[in-house]
Amino acid sequence: MKYNFDGKLFVSIANTENGEVGEDTVFHYHQDGDIVTAEYEGGSIAKGQLIAKVRGDGKLDMRYHHINCKGELMIGKCLSTPEIMEDGRMKLKEQWQWLSGDMSAGYSEIVETDSI
Repeated sequence: MKYNFDGKLFVSIANTENGEVGEDTVFHYHQDGDIVTAEYEGGSIAKGQLIAKVRGDGKLDMRYHHINCKGELMIGKCLSTPEIMEDGRMKLKEQWQWLSGDMSAGYSEIVETDSI
């Protein structure tokens, strides 16, 4: 595997206006072979989960679902492109689309962090 996601924490640094993840959302990633999972919460997200398959090019083909703080169940899909930043931390650049609500698409970025 080109990237190792297991045990990594990520926080949001950018999101389009139609997204619900924000700077207070924390992602806890896990990896078993080419299967990546995560739990996330914080900000406008009460509780969420994602599951992804690592493609041959290292990108994550992902599906996610969460309950936001309004009590709405939201689902979506995402193609996440990992990169290693100059300081050695991982960044994920994400093209996503809601599969619920208004079905709109957006772009977000999350970065690896050591602390919450």
